[in-house]
Amino acid sequence: MEFGVVRKDVETAARVGRLSTAHGSFDTPVFMPVGTQGSVKAMSPGELREIGFGIILGNTYHLSLRPGAEIVARAGGLRSFMSWDGAILTDSGGYQVFSLAALRGITADGVSFRSHIDGAAHFLGPVEAIRIQEALGSDIMMVLDECTPYPCTPDYACKSLERSLEWALRCKNARRSERAALFGIVQGATYPEARRRSAEGLVRIGFDGYAIGGLSVGEPAHLMLENVSECCRVLPAESPRYLMGCGTPVEIVEAVARGVDMFDCVMPTRNGRNGTAFTDRGKLPVKNGRFKADFRPIEDGCCCAACRNHTRAYLRHLFNAGEMLGPRLVTYHNLHYYHRLMARVREAVAAGTFARFARDFIEGYTDGGGMDE
Repeated sequence: MEFGVVRKDVETAARVGRLSTAHGSFDTPVFMPVGTQGSVKAMSPGELREIGFGIILGNTYHLSLRPGAEIVARAGGLRSFMSWDGAILTDSGGYQVFSLAALRGITADGVSFRSHIDGAAHFLGPVEAIRIQEALGSDIMMVLDECTPYPCTPDYACKSLERSLEWALRCKNARRSERAALFGIVQGATYPEARRRSAEGLVRIGFDGYAIGGLSVGEPAHLMLENVSECCRVLPAESPRYLMGCGTPVEIVEAVARGVDMFDCVMPTRNGRNGTAFTDRGKLPVKNGRFKADFRPIEDGCCCAACRNHTRAYLRHLFNAGEMLGPRLVTYHNLHYYHRLMARVREAVAAGTFARFARDFIEGYTDGGGMDE
């Protein structure tokens, strides 16, 4: 993997870069669709390419349980298995283990847990996390970490980050693939000093890139952004910075202003499946009755396939009739919206107008704002 910063904003920490992997290059800041189980929900690989995405996510935890890393490896890796010709980043499974708190136990060696599918016992440690990701054929692998809940005590956050640092070192030592990059993950809950300790520890170990994990788990937005700022002050400027699981369009713009380069979130696909579209004025619930005879597109000026060819009234009808085309079209629009937002961010940084763009965008974006159009 190679990464280089091409342009920096003069008023903020925003920057434009270029990240190259074994299976394609793309500009940053970038949004990566989440394909947890080898599929971005409701979208085909061809549609993702049509929108313009060059990298998507897969998940170690889910794919190791079903269909199993060995099956994926025998298929030629995840790219071949799902017919995706771009890059793939795989999460180590740490967040999924966090979300299964009632089914797992954490020790210094790793995590013992029971499958959410059939209750079978499994173990995931640093070595296992790397072996699975290498079998999947990942271009960017993540270290195994413990995602702390919000809230948690400072003492627990510190003990947890030390365990995550130890796991990170074991992950680096376990890596065998020369082709796949490996990212460390900063933890420390919502405590800036703990975040600083975690980031400094990861930099001492040395990774190809660095992720900020354990945020967007219920904490207030101001705490998330405060800790993102602290992490970006410590993490190397020459390495890509990835904010995991974030988030809303406003959160992404705010994080870019603090120096983040990479993002992922289930929000555009999850909202799309449930009938909510993203626009520059906020979220638009297309299932709402007021759109029954509204023959405008989701968003005027949007060039996505859904907006070019279909109206709000038609989309509302599809959802009310239980037609699967409705969730697919709104998901397509949402992913296109996120992809285009990142392009606009990069254009603003390149033009030296990012600070004004960010200010105007944040002021104009309100949840539900699209309903008043």
